[in-house]
Amino acid sequence: MKFELKSQDPNSKARAGKITTDHGEIETPIFMPVGTVASVKGVHQSELKDEINPDIILGNTYHLYLRPKTQILEQAGGLHKFMNWDRNILTDSGGYQVYSLSGRRKINEEGVKFKSHIDGSMHLFTPENVMEIQRSIGADIIMAFDECTPYPCDYGYAKRSMHMTHRWLKRCIDHLEKTPLKYDYNQTLFPIVQGSTYKDLRKQSAEFIASVEAEGNAIGGLSVGEPAEEMYEMTDVVCSILPEDKPRYLMGVGTPINILENIALGVDMFDCVMPTRNARNGMLFTAHGTINIKNKKWENDFSPIDEMGITYVDTMYSKAYLRHLFASKEMLGKQIASIHNLGFYLWLAREARKHIIEGDFLTWKNKMVNQMNKRL
Repeated sequence: MKFELKSQDPNSKARAGKITTDHGEIETPIFMPVGTVASVKGVHQSELKDEINPDIILGNTYHLYLRPKTQILEQAGGLHKFMNWDRNILTDSGGYQVYSLSGRRKINEEGVKFKSHIDGSMHLFTPENVMEIQRSIGADIIMAFDECTPYPCDYGYAKRSMHMTHRWLKRCIDHLEKTPLKYDYNQTLFPIVQGSTYKDLRKQSAEFIASVEAEGNAIGGLSVGEPAEEMYEMTDVVCSILPEDKPRYLMGVGTPINILENIALGVDMFDCVMPTRNARNGMLFTAHGTINIKNKKWENDFSPIDEMGITYVDTMYSKAYLRHLFASKEMLGKQIASIHNLGFYLWLAREARKHIIEGDFLTWKNKMVNQMNKRL
């Protein structure tokens, strides 16, 4: 993997870059649609590619390991071939999913024992076997196995957990070196900074992660319920320490406003289920604010879903029609809303890149934050 820094905003820490892997180029900042179980929910691959057009999407190790299982993915020739996606894929190591199982798992130095949410069967994730699973899945960028702490989190627990994540990282790196590639392209490991919302722990963790000299770095354990201001504070601390010549990935973030604020702090990569999850509940994100399409006020509004026309659904369908689909519990409504929201997120990341290169990112960001912070 190669990362080139193309441009830096003169008035913030925002940067525009380019990541190159064996599956192609990723222009940053980038938002990665979440394809948890080898599918971006409600969206066909042709729409994903032609309308939403991301350079990279995300898959999830925990879910893919349980279903369809790694042997099926290996038989298919890896996740790219299984889902017919010829661009980049990143896999999250499963640390976050295991964290969210709280009552169904036990964490110790060896790894995490957990009960499948599908059939209740018992499984063990260790730094070693998570590297093997990610070799089998075959994503271009893979994550180190970590523990994602909850919020709020006791300082002592956050500290112990962070040190364990660092020890697990060493085991991930050692084991990955012994585990051959399964397919005819390279994979890149990103370690993950932890430390909850404690500045001194985040600083320690970022310094440790930077010392590993990986080709890219991730920031985990945020967007788990803490106030946005705390998230920004932690991101700022970490980005000031992580090397400038490596991409920085903030995991699981967030709202359009969160994304712009974190780009301003020096983050390059984002993922979040919010655009599709909120779409399925009738919430649309636009450059002028959010729309709850289920509201009666849209019942006889025959204007396009979004005049900006980022994707074909924005001008093909009216707000009244989309509201009718939701009221009728018609599956098409959720699909249209998902395509719109993902298209908007990708537009936002690319527009941010454009303004970073043009040198007026901060002014544009402040205007956009103000506009998007409205309910229409």
